[in-house]
Amino acid sequence: MKQIILKKVNVHNLKSIDLTLNANELIVFTGVSGSGKSSLAFDTLYVEGQRRYIESLSTFAKRQLGEMAKPDLEHASGISPTIAIEQKSAGRNPRSTVGTLTEIYDYLRVLYARVGKPYCPVSGEPVSPQSRERIIKVVQNSPAGAKLIIFAPYAKGKKAEFREDFQELLRKGFTRARVDGKIINLSDEITLDGGVAHDVDVVIDRLTVENGNHSRIAESVTAALNLGNGVCSVLHVDNGEERLFSMHAYSPKSGLSYSSLEPHDFSFNSPSGMCPKCNGLGVCNEFDLNLVINPELSIAEDCCAVASSYHTVRYGNIYDNLARLYHFDVNTPWKQLSESAKQVFLYGTEKKWTSMRFVHPVTGASWSDHIMWRGVLHEAHNRYMEASSESHRKKIQKLMHEQVCPECHGNRLKAYPAATQLSGKRIHEVTAMTVAECLLFFETLTLDPNELIIAADLLKEIRQRLSFLLEVGLHYLTLNRTAPTLSGGEAQRVRLASQIGCGLVGITYILDEPSIGLHPRDNKKLIQTLKHLRDLGNTVVVVEHDEETIWEADQVVDFGPGPGSRGGEVVVNGDIAALLECPQSITGAYLSGLLTIPVPKKRKKPSKAALQIKGATHHNLKNASVKIPLGIFCAVTGVSGSGKSSLITDILYPALSNFLHGGEHPVGAHKELQGIDHLDKVIAIDQTPIGRNPRSNPATYIKLFDEIRDLFSQLPESRARGYKPGRFSFNVKEGSCPQCEGMGMVKVDMDFMEDAWVDCPLCKTKRFDSETLSVLYKGKNIYDILEMEVVEALEFFANIPSIKHKLETLQKVGMEYIKLGQFSTTLSGGEAQRIKLAKELVRPATGKTLYILDEPTTGLHFHDIKHLLEVLHELVDRGNSVLVIEHNMDVVKTADWIIDIGPEGGYAGGEIVSTGTPEQTAALDTPTGHALKEILHQNYKAKKELALSISAANRSMKKNRAAEEIREITIINAEQNNLKNLDLSIPRGKLTICTGPSG
Repeated sequence: MKQIILKKVNVHNLKSIDLTLNANELIVFTGVSGSGKSSLAFDTLYVEGQRRYIESLSTFAKRQLGEMAKPDLEHASGISPTIAIEQKSAGRNPRSTVGTLTEIYDYLRVLYARVGKPYCPVSGEPVSPQSRERIIKVVQNSPAGAKLIIFAPYAKGKKAEFREDFQELLRKGFTRARVDGKIINLSDEITLDGGVAHDVDVVIDRLTVENGNHSRIAESVTAALNLGNGVCSVLHVDNGEERLFSMHAYSPKSGLSYSSLEPHDFSFNSPSGMCPKCNGLGVCNEFDLNLVINPELSIAEDCCAVASSYHTVRYGNIYDNLARLYHFDVNTPWKQLSESAKQVFLYGTEKKWTSMRFVHPVTGASWSDHIMWRGVLHEAHNRYMEASSESHRKKIQKLMHEQVCPECHGNRLKAYPAATQLSGKRIHEVTAMTVAECLLFFETLTLDPNELIIAADLLKEIRQRLSFLLEVGLHYLTLNRTAPTLSGGEAQRVRLASQIGCGLVGITYILDEPSIGLHPRDNKKLIQTLKHLRDLGNTVVVVEHDEETIWEADQVVDFGPGPGSRGGEVVVNGDIAALLECPQSITGAYLSGLLTIPVPKKRKKPSKAALQIKGATHHNLKNASVKIPLGIFCAVTGVSGSGKSSLITDILYPALSNFLHGGEHPVGAHKELQGIDHLDKVIAIDQTPIGRNPRSNPATYIKLFDEIRDLFSQLPESRARGYKPGRFSFNVKEGSCPQCEGMGMVKVDMDFMEDAWVDCPLCKTKRFDSETLSVLYKGKNIYDILEMEVVEALEFFANIPSIKHKLETLQKVGMEYIKLGQFSTTLSGGEAQRIKLAKELVRPATGKTLYILDEPTTGLHFHDIKHLLEVLHELVDRGNSVLVIEHNMDVVKTADWIIDIGPEGGYAGGEIVSTGTPEQTAALDTPTGHALKEILHQNYKAKKELALSISAANRSMKKNRAAEEIREITIINAEQNNLKNLDLSIPRGKLTICTGPSG
């Protein structure tokens, strides 16, 4: 059996460990938080696999990808190319959706472009081809004397300089072209930026419509259609209106023509497809009419705060002309104006150009002009976009709010491609379906034989990828769900589904807690997916604390025995039986029942004080109303996508924060929130990093370092030298090392290799200058203090109450192993969350505080969860309220009260399923009820016996899998170039020579 062998690994806190992993197995890395799991999985195995793969590429490719630093280890062998699927957000780009991340939307675009039925967005009828003769007749029937320019489209949104193209057009006899809306002479010196997309139309003819030139019109239109592949356009010079004519798509009712559809026309990230109003985002910032309009004033009294004043010459005349043309009075109060008058004033006229008469109020001079009036809101938008003053932009932003785009109604596309249908469904209607609904739609889709030939491969890929999303428990997500709204666990499982769709073999996949955000009911699906990835012939390494995943692993590597400097060793490397039988393993002790997270002997009863949310309709919430008791430990549960975060994170927290702390958070749709008067503070503690650069550390975050610096500045030596607290900060020039500027390291440019960071030769990583380091407290300088672990510092500062209190708080939340000066960038999400919790705990408690935590168990071992629960219950004992959104049943079983949301995810969720104690919830026939019942009445002995029998069965299965391991690369029905329906099997791990005559 192939093996991955690592020797003398010293990355981060790993203590020169040796480790052997079996290839093509499901391997779980577990252990207490900070024990070294991620250091080995991501910072060693992944980095070394990636580094070796990049080393095998060409020099050019290596420069594009960048060099990767070699991890600190003596030897590594058996490593295949590695792919890391980490627990992080999918990005902050709202243009990225579940559909684009999984490439399903790419296949949908091709499908709609090739077999979709185009419809006219104006008349709603299917469009059909139009004859050349009909187009010629329409142009010939233009009003006599009309000046026309006939164009043939040449390029649309193409990045090029077009020099050779323009020369070729000149040779063919064309003298003019329209480039990006401007007509140019092709014989002139033309310089275009090749890196920018351009629109080019060739000018075929410029003429005036007269009875004697109908044949000329026919010749010009024919030439334009030939050059434009069946498409041309005619511009009426007098009124600026341009009309498109197409032989491909024509609507008789509306009289409009459309060009043939291409896949990029269905892309909301392409200029040819995106809605011009919202630029393909589906939402846009619009002015809130309640904020910008004073209904008591008239237009003449400047009733609109963002409109140009009536008392200016230009806009006073425009408003008067609009009043004359559309029959209203500028002196009428806004609230008495007709809806049509309001529409014209705010949003503009339907006509592209409007002839207006202008009069100067002082001189009496008069003149006429053609005005393109698009409304005062459009004018205000333009001023907002062009504003250079940031303060002015922020002032305007307060009058705006985000809303669904009024032009595309949220579907992101231009009207014509968006109207295309496939089996009665438009593309945005398909992407608005959940994954489960979408799969059902494509499984039942019927096409005629010719369409099926075109769509067969596309449908296969779409169905396959939807099935993979279903397998990883994401049945409730819609394809148009944007990446920023996905949780870390959801984003990770989306990427996992994408990787399964790739069908790669011989890869080492490394996953970081894929069970995050997943209800216990859906865990089995995820585990089956991981096994499927393994059975394809890959090695799957999972950093995981989930009990069920550990039970199902082929190989378990338990790190420890403790966190930080007390960890970094391999406690167990074997199957589940070895883990359960190891007396040193904390993980094994929890799995076998020797250690447990106890159920409270007595639960606190809900008091009369409660928060009440009424009529919540945000996202998938269905007019939900719920009472949240205060003064107790309350858990919000439910399957993934049921509406927990919508209710708590999007409605409750922002509403409380805005009311109690004067925040300006957007609040999800709901009717009313009652009971706020029972609270004076709300604190949300999430797992976002506490700092994004190495200058941030736990001591600075909880303000502990401020007190330590104050202490050092009070020392006799500091006072004699005039040192202030700032002298002992490595972020201040005075006191920090002049060479590394307080970083402790300096960057060395390695030319074509990755920049190397080396220890500062002046301060030797100590960050401070020698004078600052010469100031000692109890024999320790400021650098020595930062290098202390919390437990060591606690003993050192035992006689200073304020510092001792903060250190005790860090110890209480299970962070006694971290160094005071540890870089924030090296902290896990769970560690960051506990440091935030410590920061809140050191503040004076009011007893009327609500703490909201979203999945606080992420990244936490059973032992860490036990510590965390002790802290949370202590908060409640002080009279505060704790509300957690959680899937981990070890936490839920200790709650005083449960609010279960569901019954399913997505559209099938959004309802309050039940409220009550864990025992009451466990008695119900719901997913949470079943999971709670199992955890409250679990039989450790039976579990252990089952695990040992499974372990024995797995050992025999391993032997079989090793014997039956996929040894061939199989190609079926190859028809590329001159290959004639070829079937071929190529053995893996052997030298194969392909030979034969040339060609």
